[in-house]
Amino acid sequence: MLFALLGLAAASTSLYVHFRLLTQPEYTSFCDVSATVSCTQAYLSPYGSIRGIPVALFGVLWFVFVLIVTFADKWASPAMAENLAVYLFACSTVALAAVLYFAYAAFFVLKVVCVLCLLTYAAVVGLFLAAGLSTSIPMTSIPRRVVRDLGALVTKPLAIGVVLLFVVGAGSAVAFFPREAVRGLMPGQPSAATSPQDQRTEFDRYWESLPREVVPVPGGGAAVLIVKFTDFQCPLCATTHKEYRPILAKYEAQVPGAVRLVSRMYPLQPECNVNIARPFHAAACDAAAAWIMARGRGRGDAMEDWLYTNYAMLSPAMVREGARTVGMVPDYASQYPRVLEEIKADVALGRLLNIDSTPTFFVNGVRILGGGLAAQYFDMAIAYELRKAGKIK
Repeated sequence: MLFALLGLAAASTSLYVHFRLLTQPEYTSFCDVSATVSCTQAYLSPYGSIRGIPVALFGVLWFVFVLIVTFADKWASPAMAENLAVYLFACSTVALAAVLYFAYAAFFVLKVVCVLCLLTYAAVVGLFLAAGLSTSIPMTSIPRRVVRDLGALVTKPLAIGVVLLFVVGAGSAVAFFPREAVRGLMPGQPSAATSPQDQRTEFDRYWESLPREVVPVPGGGAAVLIVKFTDFQCPLCATTHKEYRPILAKYEAQVPGAVRLVSRMYPLQPECNVNIARPFHAAACDAAAAWIMARGRGRGDAMEDWLYTNYAMLSPAMVREGARTVGMVPDYASQYPRVLEEIKADVALGRLLNIDSTPTFFVNGVRILGGGLAAQYFDMAIAYELRKAGKIK
């Protein structure tokens, strides 16, 4: 029971941190000690989720299940109670295999240490040992015992109620947990309209009411200038890159040159950003430099796609190799001091505009808060600005 409670506490805290990372771009986890000791790097990596659901949520559900089995001896028959330890041992064996996999991914693939993950691993190992020492029943007899005990359970209303409550709760948690960052409109957003036309009218009214700021970035003659302050290791920066790309491509095909996206670097790393007190992303400066160098060689788009695709696993060495193979940059080290000054100039502009999180967008001077608009609203914002400029009807 103690190991199950320890694991439940660690997994629940992990789930809370993961949720905050998804929903609040500016959130910094308390267990991010350095670039190596970092929960964020683990949770936001491809190993931190399964089909968009945090691994921590499955951990919470598993430890709740263990506690249910642990307390089952209070209402189970003596014959059933003697089987509980072997059931826990079998479940712990499967869980041990899972944590060994995730430990390998963290230590050898990502090369990070997640403190909360370590506590979860310890709880699983403890459960495995405790359950193994508490039973002498052979594993081969488990199927027969499970069939017998399930038959006995269906005669107990309390057991049926507990099982149904757990199944419904677990299913709801998996079904309704947000699979990506929660984004939408800023405070004061319009409500959902009843028809596309009504929705557009309501959005236009809302968008026109927002304040506009002077952003000293040349528009190059575009009717819509979008300025994005970004960090290539920022999860929401990668998400908006993926979601907005087809929208920008659509308008480029409809009205070539009317919409221009300008990326400005704002890495969350002290080496190139004096506004950051401690390292948050270990390779953010290197990634920004790689993109600028690749852009100079006509490989900016390819480099950008590669960086955002691999944002969760980037290291300085990996970025430099990517710059060479993807960005076709043969002289990264010699260019870096010069490019670093360009990055610092972007950071200074960001500071002038009071940037405090990434991504931050300006659409013709309208600041977009909360990690970017949902794709449908981003599309509406561009369409509104194009209609206002007389580029589309």
